[in-house]
Amino acid sequence: MSENGTIFVGGGGEGYGLPQSLLLGYGNRHGLIAGATGTGKTVTLQVLAEGFSAAGVPVFLADVKGDLAGLSRPGSPADKRHDAFVKRAGMIGLALQYRAFPVTFWDLFGQQGHPIRTTVADMGPLLLSRLMELTEPQEGVLNVAFRLSDEEGLPLLDLKDLQALLVFIGENAGPIGLRYGNVSAATIGSIQRRLLVLENQGGAQLFGEPALDLGDLMSVDAGGAGRINILAADRLMTSPRLYATFLLWMLSELFETLPEVGDPEKPKLVFFFDEAHLLFRDAPKALIDKVDQVARLIRSKGVGVYFISQSPDDVPENILGQLGNRVQHALRAFTARDQKALRLAAQTYRDNPRFSTEEAIRTVGTGEAVTSFLEARGAPGMVERTLVRPPSSQAGPIDPAERAAMIAASPVSGKYDVAVDRDSAFERLHARAEAAATEAASATGRSAAQDEAFRNARRWDGAPSASSAPKPAARRGDSVTEAFAKSFARQLGSKSGQALVRGVLGSLFKAR
Repeated sequence: MSENGTIFVGGGGEGYGLPQSLLLGYGNRHGLIAGATGTGKTVTLQVLAEGFSAAGVPVFLADVKGDLAGLSRPGSPADKRHDAFVKRAGMIGLALQYRAFPVTFWDLFGQQGHPIRTTVADMGPLLLSRLMELTEPQEGVLNVAFRLSDEEGLPLLDLKDLQALLVFIGENAGPIGLRYGNVSAATIGSIQRRLLVLENQGGAQLFGEPALDLGDLMSVDAGGAGRINILAADRLMTSPRLYATFLLWMLSELFETLPEVGDPEKPKLVFFFDEAHLLFRDAPKALIDKVDQVARLIRSKGVGVYFISQSPDDVPENILGQLGNRVQHALRAFTARDQKALRLAAQTYRDNPRFSTEEAIRTVGTGEAVTSFLEARGAPGMVERTLVRPPSSQAGPIDPAERAAMIAASPVSGKYDVAVDRDSAFERLHARAEAAATEAASATGRSAAQDEAFRNARRWDGAPSASSAPKPAARRGDSVTEAFAKSFARQLGSKSGQALVRGVLGSLFKAR
């Protein structure tokens, strides 16, 4: 737990080193929890989250397996691991006391926690391109869409806004291409298909409003304990790129939003990034550079970032070098790659003359680790073999009924539960197209019945086509959007125009 500005992590009896603690003043210098599956990483994460919360530091973490929900409940002597925990506590001189911690549950899908959303505009083209695995030309078109969104006053809030804007760009590829570079129908079609895949993976629920207020992640309870925000990630992990991109977006938002605080006495927020290898796997250099920049600079915003992964070499070397607080559980060196990773992991620690770091990493058991925490003046501490302290909260999941009760009693209950669909790009493009259609009908003498047929066409009701209409030229000074709307309206008199309405706008509005 936390006392005197430290978080007690563990210690040991015979054969182990000195008690190991993380200094809160260096909690924003980032960290690493690594080790093979089943070696105790989850319990270590739980222990650190408890320590930060007890010290009044809010925490955000992803619960990949559902085990971390137990932070909301006190441990119990009825737990099957109670005897083992008591024995370990005795070995390290800890008076084990069970307690619960304030928890807020979140879920992108809104099932195991409060819905958590952002807007397409806030996500930005770089992260959105990463999320959809776009090529460089496709990313270029996406950047064009974001630029037009700003210039034409077409807010991008959810996926249907972006889909409608891409249709708009496709219909005006000529004038837009002259200004921003070639925009091909094939490229737009590829992006639309990627958006469909993202939608099928549940990504549509990520985008929209009300968007997450970062202040809701940085609160404390009435007793001064930092609130632990738990993101349900068991279902989210089936879409690993969505998981990694979402967490990176959160880091970027924290970096851009929070003020500089220098070196605080304790962090303002600690962020645990589980399954960190998913962030860096096949990532382009631009994205790696962005993560590197955020990791370097977010420290001065008072945010600590802790990566959890199976091996230290899952994290790029320039980012790994910034992780000052380390807990290394066992690595199993079965293959040549594993052996290389083991050697590299051992070389990143400050040697202890009492034992071989490489051998210790290979042989520590479950619940044991090789640890090194920053000491006074930020110097790396000497590596030690450590028995990690048992958690004070429940080790394992909670009942769905308990989770539901906590969600209902949450301080943000009701704030995010109902999605809001306000006026944005989708609605504005539709309104402009209808206004231009009405103007064109009036100018060409089209009947009210024909005008009604147009409005019905977007509902896929098989409305009859209208008669042909002359095609007046666009006036000088028309905006790109106005040109699109008028061009769109001019096509309404033909059968191909009716097909366009049913096939493009019709599909968009039918989705509502």
